[in-house]
Amino acid sequence: MMGRDPGLAQLVPGKEVGLISAQGLAQPDELYAYVGARPDQLKGGGHLSEFGGKWARFPTVEPSTLDILRFTLAGVVLLPLAVFLSVCARLSAASRMRRLAALRLLGLSRKGTQRVNAAETVAAALLGAVLGLGAYWVVNQLVARTGLPGFKWYPADGALSGTALLVCLVGCPALAWFVGRVGAKKAAADPLAVRRSAVEKPPRLWGLLPLVPGLGIVIGYCVAGATGNVPTDTSFSAILMPLAVVLVGTGLVLSLPILSRALARTVARATSSLSLGLAMRRNEVEPGGALRVATGLVLLVYAASLTQGVLIELDQVSKNTSPVQPYSMALDDVPRHKERALTEVPGVRSHMIEAPSWTDADSEDQTSISAVIATCGQLRGMASGVENCVEGRPARLLVSGHVYDEASEPGSSFPFRLRDAEGKRRVVKVRVPLQTIKYHDDTAAQMVGNGAVLIPPSYFPAGFRPEERATLRLLSSSAPQTVRSVLEGIAGVDPTIEVETDGVDAAALQQITVIKTLLGVGMVLGLIIGVAAYLVAATDRAVERRPQVTALSLLGARPRTLRAVQVAQVVLPLVVGLVLAVVTGKMAESSYLVTGGGAVFWDGAGLPLLVASALGVVVVAALGALPLVGRRIDPELIRRD
Repeated sequence: MMGRDPGLAQLVPGKEVGLISAQGLAQPDELYAYVGARPDQLKGGGHLSEFGGKWARFPTVEPSTLDILRFTLAGVVLLPLAVFLSVCARLSAASRMRRLAALRLLGLSRKGTQRVNAAETVAAALLGAVLGLGAYWVVNQLVARTGLPGFKWYPADGALSGTALLVCLVGCPALAWFVGRVGAKKAAADPLAVRRSAVEKPPRLWGLLPLVPGLGIVIGYCVAGATGNVPTDTSFSAILMPLAVVLVGTGLVLSLPILSRALARTVARATSSLSLGLAMRRNEVEPGGALRVATGLVLLVYAASLTQGVLIELDQVSKNTSPVQPYSMALDDVPRHKERALTEVPGVRSHMIEAPSWTDADSEDQTSISAVIATCGQLRGMASGVENCVEGRPARLLVSGHVYDEASEPGSSFPFRLRDAEGKRRVVKVRVPLQTIKYHDDTAAQMVGNGAVLIPPSYFPAGFRPEERATLRLLSSSAPQTVRSVLEGIAGVDPTIEVETDGVDAAALQQITVIKTLLGVGMVLGLIIGVAAYLVAATDRAVERRPQVTALSLLGARPRTLRAVQVAQVVLPLVVGLVLAVVTGKMAESSYLVTGGGAVFWDGAGLPLLVASALGVVVVAALGALPLVGRRIDPELIRRD
């Protein structure tokens, strides 16, 4: 490998003795190398001591963060999926139930009627499971090779296990059997009511039951955050907060028919519009139709708000609170010929070297001072406040609010041991000057101490630099993309250099990238499932209502009026559900942020995006309802009915 790539051979020291196979890598693009060292070269902990471990020493995503990701994806994907499955279970429910009721009236037993419906559902579910597994295999092969933003994997890592395949091939038909038997229960028990299209029973108020305690918990956390009484029992909140999210989501689903019926009754009594009156009377008689059509889109907006909260919480964990980001590395680990390349990495604003003066280990006097080796221009690039700096002249750095180093007394002399590339050593004595520079930087912790001496690089002989315990410091913007770019640039110069990033966890940046990618995939899947559930439910509802639409057309209703009725039937209950989803979603998001322990509780910046998404959902629903009323009148539908 190194023989074929000379550039790689320059980056990694030593000679190649073996190649790490795919089993030792997390993804195809991962660059990993084990660089050996003699025992006398080891300078502390953190070194690899053995090979052959089954798991990585540092996981790609921390287990606690992975739990949050699982819970969020369950809300973003599984909730819309549950709605989609329930909608599909009732696909063409009216016509199918009438057919099952006819079989029941012809003499088929109650259990036999249920078995017929269950068998049909199982056959469709088994075919869908096989097609779904095949589609997943194809998608896994393609996406694994192209990758997602910041995240790639081997196709074998994404392959389903035998247990997962068994669950899909057996669990889906088993679930379909149960749903099919339950779905045919009404036709089997009371076939005459089904054949004669009996009026639906109004929804019970118990549907509001999950929403009340869920909102109570959410409101309680919001009040605690607003009053400054942030809960400290994280273990209790870790149970109560997911429970509240599930209760609110379930309450949204179950409360939609109740609210839709109440709204329809109120509007129908107050309006004088024919189309609006027809739409509201239909919703009043059949409030369950609003549940099937609107639930998937409502839950999608609700889950989107929760996803925003998770991203904010994770962003607080990895983001540096200061506007700049320092990078520190031991000067002994930086090869001389690569030091300049490190300071020229794109994104690096400035650099300096910090080194303590030399002390004799055998002497009783261990007094030492810290020196900053940099020009005034470099110093101004490192700090937001530099006053009275004269180029080429040593000076003491005074940092307001920090304890002054008593050893840095003007007139005192301290030795600095230097070494050049050939190993020659020299000792240069530095006298603490009278001149002072007022210094202040914007890092979380000051990079230099109060009383440190600024030494111009020209003060030392050319080619020499501090011999021991010196530190090279780089500075860049704290923007995550800049930090990531600088770290990649440092690795491109020398991947073996150990870099300390004060104020930010470099591993967390990679985790955030992976999590954002997975959440983005989850949102796309949730969007597809939610829109599919809406299209299936809206189309199915239109099929069920064809006889009524045909009857209204024969009575003289114009197609424009019928289309307005269809749009109103869908849009009004959907708007009510979306308003609830936005309000409860933002409250649930805020309560999650309160329990997360971060500094941000209220996400005002995410509200416009959420409202825009809700408006887009309304527009899509309205446009999807327009083509459901055809121009051609088919009286045969009434005759068959």
